[in-house]
Amino acid sequence: MSEKLYPLKFEPLYQYRLWGGRRLEHLLSKPLPKEEPVGEAWLLSDRKDHASKVVDGALKGKTITELMQKYPVEIMGKNSRHLERFPLLLKFLDCHEVLSVQVHPSDNQRAYIPKGDTGKTEAWIVLETADDSIIYAGLKKGTTKKDLMEAIENNSVSDKLHRFIPKVDDAVFIQSGTLHTLGGAVVFEVQENCDVTFRLYDWDRNDPKTGKPRELQVEKAIACIDYHQVEIGPITPIKSAEVKNAEQLFDNEHFKLWRIESDTPVDVGFEKEPVILVCIEGSGSMDYQNEAYAISKGEVLLLPAIVGQLQLNPENKITLLQIAIPKKNSNKKS
Repeated sequence: MSEKLYPLKFEPLYQYRLWGGRRLEHLLSKPLPKEEPVGEAWLLSDRKDHASKVVDGALKGKTITELMQKYPVEIMGKNSRHLERFPLLLKFLDCHEVLSVQVHPSDNQRAYIPKGDTGKTEAWIVLETADDSIIYAGLKKGTTKKDLMEAIENNSVSDKLHRFIPKVDDAVFIQSGTLHTLGGAVVFEVQENCDVTFRLYDWDRNDPKTGKPRELQVEKAIACIDYHQVEIGPITPIKSAEVKNAEQLFDNEHFKLWRIESDTPVDVGFEKEPVILVCIEGSGSMDYQNEAYAISKGEVLLLPAIVGQLQLNPENKITLLQIAIPKKNSNKKS
């Protein structure tokens, strides 16, 4: 059974968002839908409504959901005993306009999470910026629930948020419960496999498709805000001792992420655990069981646990994000 698995490449799933744009067409080879604003490309998604499909090889057309059901141990290794679906959701976001001011619940806030879902901790890596780029992350120090409720009444919510102007390569960690939004940037996002978002404020705008404002979830948002999450800024990368030619950007209970830059052969993946590779710049290839597997800008490869570690051979220089799932993750269905 396990011999059927190989490095798996997935087709991106595009999502209309009123705040989106057209910049993802420079990042991905799959054409964007007509002329509507595309805010998100879901790169690897094990969701009932949007399941990623394999684009090549013997498993072409199979979804990650089907593969997780058929090959749980081969894909996830030891983590398979804890997981009934792939635990992360990966995206590119084109935030042409600013998103709603929003918050996501934490894993222990079960009353606000649909059955089968988790909380949502996420992180961003900034890929492109513009003159109007802005990130709001966390509250200003000292902001209370009362302050925030008054700001909602006065349409001044953004005045209570910490903000900064992002630069390309900035990495920002958004713990669940953090009030946040961003605009004027293209980012890569890694998150828990959850699609629960509570909008606190949406800049008094209408959705062009409906002519109406989008629904807000003020009470739920207020209930899920962690008032200790204040003044969040970019993290400081750490040179990795574990991965060659890499810096570690994130290391938490949900995901570990390294940025690899190399113009010479470099090892990717780990033995007996799954790893996801996301190519940000350049291209390269890996050999597995006498087959070559290429990866280029905008593409995603899942290396199942059974595949183990491979040597990546860059064509010129390549920039990759390598994402692993900590073994301690025991993310069961809620």
